[in-house]
Amino acid sequence: MATVTQSPATLTRNLAPRHTASDLLSSSSSGACGVPLKALAKAQFGMRRRGLSIIAKARKVKKHEYPWPEDPDPNVKGGVLSHLSVFKPLKERLKPVTLEFEKPLLDLQKKIIDVQEMANETGLDFSDQIISLENKYQQALKDLYTHLTPIQRLQIARHPNRPTFLDHIFNITEKFVELHGDRAGYDDPAIVTGLGTINDKNYMFIGHQKGRNTKENIQRNFGMPTPHGYRKALRMMRYADHHGFPIVTFIDTPGAYADLKSEELGQGEAIAQNLRTMFGLKVPIISIVIGEGGSGGALAIGCCNKMLMLENAVFYVASPEACAAILWKTAKAAPKAAEKLKITAPELCKLQISDGIIPEPLGGAHADPYWTSQQIKEAIVESMEELSKMDVETILKHRHLKYRKLGGFQEGVPIEPVKKINMKRREVGLRDEIEKLKQQILEASKSDAALPPEAGVKELIKKLEEEVEDEYDEAAKALGFEEKIVALYEEADKGTNDQASELALKEKIEELKAEFEASLSKAPNYSRLKYKVDSLNELSKALNPPEPSTKTDLLKLEINKKFNDVMDRPDVQQKFEALIADIQSAGGMDADLSPELEERIQQFNRELDLELKNALTPDGLQLVRLDFSAKTKLDSFNEEVSMVIDDVVTSSGLKAKVELLKAEIAKLGNEPADENSKAKIQALEDEIKQAVQEAVDFPELKEKHEKLMAEIVEKTTTSSNEETTTDDGSTTIDGSPEYSTSGLESNNSII
Repeated sequence: MATVTQSPATLTRNLAPRHTASDLLSSSSSGACGVPLKALAKAQFGMRRRGLSIIAKARKVKKHEYPWPEDPDPNVKGGVLSHLSVFKPLKERLKPVTLEFEKPLLDLQKKIIDVQEMANETGLDFSDQIISLENKYQQALKDLYTHLTPIQRLQIARHPNRPTFLDHIFNITEKFVELHGDRAGYDDPAIVTGLGTINDKNYMFIGHQKGRNTKENIQRNFGMPTPHGYRKALRMMRYADHHGFPIVTFIDTPGAYADLKSEELGQGEAIAQNLRTMFGLKVPIISIVIGEGGSGGALAIGCCNKMLMLENAVFYVASPEACAAILWKTAKAAPKAAEKLKITAPELCKLQISDGIIPEPLGGAHADPYWTSQQIKEAIVESMEELSKMDVETILKHRHLKYRKLGGFQEGVPIEPVKKINMKRREVGLRDEIEKLKQQILEASKSDAALPPEAGVKELIKKLEEEVEDEYDEAAKALGFEEKIVALYEEADKGTNDQASELALKEKIEELKAEFEASLSKAPNYSRLKYKVDSLNELSKALNPPEPSTKTDLLKLEINKKFNDVMDRPDVQQKFEALIADIQSAGGMDADLSPELEERIQQFNRELDLELKNALTPDGLQLVRLDFSAKTKLDSFNEEVSMVIDDVVTSSGLKAKVELLKAEIAKLGNEPADENSKAKIQALEDEIKQAVQEAVDFPELKEKHEKLMAEIVEKTTTSSNEETTTDDGSTTIDGSPEYSTSGLESNNSII
């Protein structure tokens, strides 16, 4: 058998003495023995022995396109190594995508564009109209994005143009170099890792990478990593732990890739290894959810000391579509599932799963990616300053406790107020109980039936008081008043005997209270709070009805009782219900009613006035409807009186005396007052009464009041003689007509 001895190959042609940078880079992966491919393509190996010759020629292959330019700029942002990154700016601009709930804004956008085109074509100045439309658009955009539902936030998190991990990295780092491979032969493009600097401090960045278009999404597997990606992330975490680099992870994935091959390669094992290893890393870890964080695929790089979320990011154990398909057997119930899952940043902050929210511009992160990136940068720097003060043992304990405290409640131990606020309340049962009790009180007030048991009412009032207190705490926390309230409590606990300090503290409390009440309507739980406060007031009033304090109050109670007696008569009630049914069938009071129906309404009002007049006549009372203009003048006069009194209180230093009187009464508490305290309080009361009386006795004010009352009496007399009622008469809140009586007190009672 013929054998061929190995001998050195001889080149039949001379090699090229010079090579380009592209050739040198190519030789590292495709060359032979460090010889460039261009040279090998022109070279042939020849070996002759005993008449046997072997000739080999290198096959010409397509030249790879490498990112390294012929003349690299050393001053490029990110350093000269950034030329090696395959992540380049897109040649084509991203097409705008309008989400379903954003479509109402398109009409305003179209109007703005039409007016701008008209201005360009005609040369006329439409700047005022354009500014007005733009202001309307911004206001509509603000209203829309400040009241987003969970499913709408999910749609924003999945927006095709939302900035990706590498978009943020190149915006926040001064230098960044990507690191590849899991050292097992694979490099998953769905997870990107690399070293970068922020403010000259080195960090290890790890994140899920989605594509910016269809081609990139296919290449990146739509941000769904395989086991190779998680093992690459694990290698970089150990590398960062060894060299002492803080780790920052960016989460943006619908979940780990769940194909058959990934399961064969150990998807669950790879995620579990990451979870176990991250809890033992000795460097600080910050995780930022920039899009959607789905299930274990997000947790595999999300076991951190601090988790931050972009304002419209979501974090869930199962997607709303999957949850809806399991629970309600249809993906169309995804909005309901998204609400129940508590997947948004504000809800997760309440549950203490997320540690902070990073704001986004109106319209989402894709509306201004650079601004969003800078907010992320500030959050990273701020959080890292806090974590860098901890030693290794504290960092490990901090990370351990973050996850151990989630959902932990010990039986028999009172619940902390903060946790109690975030617990699920039995809103439906409490509301039903309140409405049932209200109905019982209403039925008892209309008849001589007994009121509900006092014990039951008191028990419900106690429940409501606790609920209202919790709602106020939640509102204060949501509106950012918690720290201010705590600071005032600490200041009050110091306890100074200085009277000036006490007055200053009370002024601060009053200012904070006014500020809180002014912004209370913006609280997310305002509707629940208002309902519970109104119910509490109503039940408290039913339990302890106020005693009438003046003759006017007694007359009002008597007249209202007679009015209810008239309205409860079967014939009147039947007519009233039939009239209401006809009005509702015609479209309600706001609709255009037919002349016949309007005549029926006026006829019913006249009959009702006559019945009420007959009921009041035995008591020496006379019913007349006040003219609307007279009522307006009376309201205006009352406002003027209030303004005069306010001016007197402010200008004469009366406010300080009122506060001083309150302080004196508060000092006494439940203890009996001594002679000196009584004298001091009585003197202050006399001074305040005297100042108010002087303000009310102002000559011009008294003259105006007498003139107004004479006008009202004249109209009342005229109306009585004519025995007619005007159609524009006003009615009170409870439906009874406003009245003027000959038995009312003199003019001073009105003031």
